Formats: sequence, C-alpha cells, structure tokens
Amino acid sequence: MTPLMITLLVIAGIAILIAIGYMNHVVENNKLEKKRTEIELNDRLRRCGEITETFPGQLMTPGLKLLLTRLELNVNQRLLNLNKNNAAIKARITELNALVSQGESLPVNNPPAPIQTEAKAKDVRFLLEALHGQVTRAAQDGFLPANEAKHWIKEIRHILVLLHIEFFNNLGQHALQQGQPGQARLAFERGAQYLRKQPEPVLYSAQLQQLEAQLARANSTVLANSKQTADEVNELNEGMKEVNADAEWKKKVIYD
Repeated sequence: MTPLMITLLVIAGIAILIAIGYMNHVVENNKLEKKRTEIELNDRLRRCGEITETFPGQLMTPGLKLLLTRLELNVNQRLLNLNKNNAAIKARITELNALVSQGESLPVNNPPAPIQTEAKAKDVRFLLEALHGQVTRAAQDGFLPANEAKHWIKEIRHILVLLHIEFFNNLGQHALQQGQPGQARLAFERGAQYLRKQPEPVLYSAQLQQLEAQLARANSTVLANSKQTADEVNELNEGMKEVNADAEWKKKVIYD
C-alpha cells in the first residue's frame, strides 16, 4: 500500500468520523426539539383544559366553548404527529371531532361561579390572559386566521369588562346587605368609573346606567344615615345640656 493510499484512507476515515459525529448531533438535536415541542404542547393542552373546565358559566358562551375545543383538538393532532401510536390521544381526538362537528350547539356545562371577591376576579382574569396567549399562539402557528384571532382578542377584552361589571356590582350589593352603604357607594363608583374609561363606553351604556342608579341609591342611604346620626348627636347634646342645667340648679340650691 502506497503512502498516497494510506493518506487517502486516513482522510476518508476522518471524513466518516466527522459525518457520523454530525449525524449523531442532528439526531440528538431532533430528539431534543421533539421533546421540547412535546413539553410545550402538553403545557398548552393543560392550559386549554384549565380554561375549559374552570371558566365561570355566566361568562362562557357556546362560541367560546367551540373555540377552546378547536384549540384543544389542534394541539392533540400535533401531539399525535409526535406519538403516532398513542391510543389515548387518538381517542381524545375522536371525542373532540364529535364536539366540533356540533358547532355552537355543543354542550356548555360550566356552572355559574359568581365573582364576589377580588381573589375570584383575579383568578378569572388570569384565565383570560391564558386564553389570550392561546389565541395569539394559534394565530402564529397559522391555525387561526388573522381576522378570527382579532375577533377573539376583542371578545376577550369584552369578557374582561363583563367580569369587572359583575365584580363591582356584587361587591356593592354585598356591602348593602351588610349595612355598609359607604362601602357600597365606593364599589358602585369604581364600577362606573371603569366603564366610563372604556374605549367604546357606548357598548356598556345600559350597565353604566344601572351602576349609576345603584350609586345614587347608596349615596342617598349614606346621606340619610349621616342626617340621622347628626340628629341623634343633637338630641344627645340637648339632653346633656338639660342634665348639666339640672346639676347646676341643684348645686345652687344646696349652697344657697
């Protein structure tokens, strides 16, 4: 074997080793990318499920339920591409396809969950933020057309306003039931101010009128209570004056 052939064999061996190393690198990267994608899709699936199952029934519309079902179906289909023999994913896809085929006639079983505390309002707001993220990502992936994504982002903002209306209204009504008209007035006033600051306040004119009427009622109660308290104070002062006058008279009689 000539030195030239030996050199060529060495070079060929090195090239083969480099090629093998590169292929192993590509395979490992593909495995990592597949795993990363799978983790991301499972996280999106979890978020979709959380929104679908826990969203308050009074704010869940058939259209929103259908959107969430479609988003979940899309994620499951992408997961099936990564795990083609997964029987559980295949079964779930069959269920979701049946629901999507019903359109907006699909069942909406979310029970009402009154927004009565700030903690509950925050929980629902977080769900809306998660839904906004799901819609945005679905649009980036090309699953949702741009015009449909814009529609749902606008609808999410609308639901957020409805959330605040219910929260301030319930807060005020609860304060009235507890005999705290001052707290009720503050709640109704915050609600009215929130609606006036909306980009399209005319959409909520009916709700604004209702909050303003409740605000006026609470304010009247506060004023009436203030007048009653003032009258009671005046009566007490008059009574104290009579007691003091009687005491002075008795002193005068004793010392005279």
